[in-house]
Amino acid sequence: MAKDVSHDAVVIVPGIMGSSLQDTATGRIVWGLRTGPLRKAWCRRDGMAVLQLSDDERQGRFGRIRATGLLSVPAWAPYLKGLEPYGDLVEAVHAVTADRAAVLEFAYDWRLPVAVNGALLAEAARRHLTDWRGHARSRAHPDEREARLVFVAHSMGGLVTRAALTHAPDLEPDTRAVVTLGTPFLGSVKAAVILNGNRGEALPVLPKRRMQALSATLPGVHDLLPGYRCVETGLDVERLDPAVVERIGGDRELAEQSQAFRDSQRSAGRPLPAHRALVGVAQPTVQSMSVENGVVRPQFHAFELNGDRELARDRHGIPVRKDRGGDGTVYRDAAHPGTGQGQSVAYVPLQHGALAKNSVALRHVRAVITEYEPELGPPMGDGEVGLDVPDCAAPHAAWWLRLTGVDNPSGIACSVHDAETDRRLMTPRLEWRDEEIGAWITLPEPVLYRVRVNTGANAPITQLVMGVETDEDD
Repeated sequence: MAKDVSHDAVVIVPGIMGSSLQDTATGRIVWGLRTGPLRKAWCRRDGMAVLQLSDDERQGRFGRIRATGLLSVPAWAPYLKGLEPYGDLVEAVHAVTADRAAVLEFAYDWRLPVAVNGALLAEAARRHLTDWRGHARSRAHPDEREARLVFVAHSMGGLVTRAALTHAPDLEPDTRAVVTLGTPFLGSVKAAVILNGNRGEALPVLPKRRMQALSATLPGVHDLLPGYRCVETGLDVERLDPAVVERIGGDRELAEQSQAFRDSQRSAGRPLPAHRALVGVAQPTVQSMSVENGVVRPQFHAFELNGDRELARDRHGIPVRKDRGGDGTVYRDAAHPGTGQGQSVAYVPLQHGALAKNSVALRHVRAVITEYEPELGPPMGDGEVGLDVPDCAAPHAAWWLRLTGVDNPSGIACSVHDAETDRRLMTPRLEWRDEEIGAWITLPEPVLYRVRVNTGANAPITQLVMGVETDEDD
């Protein structure tokens, strides 16, 4: 029996913070650190300063930082919570390609504008396809056609892929399919929350201050800002403009550049070839916001539109609000640019980071890579269980893990694991509290943990949580 593999060339494009970065002057790895050094970097006063964009870099003089590979260890960042490594995705792709040479792992400096990385991806993808077409094993297609490209892109990687295909239209006929996993095509309100820092919190949290200071310098973060109507102002809902971005803590110039780039992408109107969007659902997700005295108030609801693309209102003239959910980072309706000929959307109840790691998502990716017909969907998991955990927690202090979408804890198992070894450390008991189902969790030490909720289906829900002690420089 022949092995079910594809003879096409595959390009894996990670999301923001999904590539390890190195300081070219010192040779020091500055992103992609293991848990201990990573935690210390977030808690030191200058720990993330090396990643801030310099004046030279803002002028387009790059090279101070270079990407060395896809993220290979679990990472953590405030607001983004856990960032899972891409090893499982890479191996899943290798399992269904004719040769390891058919796969390109495109690491990139995620701090830079999506437009810059899109141009670099276009060049890398063309070289990769040319090299693979020269490989003997690329010419074994059952239909004897020439090898083409398949892009597999997680999160911001989907935006980079779209930018690459817009930058180099000649790539489009050579692209058989594009798979996106949780890509914020319409942006994410969480990017605005990050730029706002911890202004809305009573107590300062050092890692969040570091994340805000870093993000305010990064074009990559500004490229993730929401482009849909998401700012509630009384009885109206407006788009997030650069002036408001500056008021909440972002950079006005970067916001203006990002908006102009996104407008150009929209006006190009080029759908991704044979696009397969995998969208996370059923997780508590920030979908809109209000701004009060420069403080972002996240809101877990979106606003419905009518057939004229205007706000739907009830009989009192109040905008209709609905909790549409998402993957915990990207609101579900922002994770695909719409459906059309050759486009498809599949929904899975997974958190954002797990979309590039979970077995259901990986089966979907493998099915697209090996598909014969243009419309194949993934094997879907059962259930609509959502998981809500904090970014970080102090060791020895109890916190509440909340489940949504369930009314009975029967058949649901919760466990806490060491994120690096996946060794199970505890199995908390689920219980009722204030009409919610959840569990009290106490972390034993300041390391990175993975919380896993198994519903009995084939898609456990996972999320990373960092154990962080009191600010180390206080």
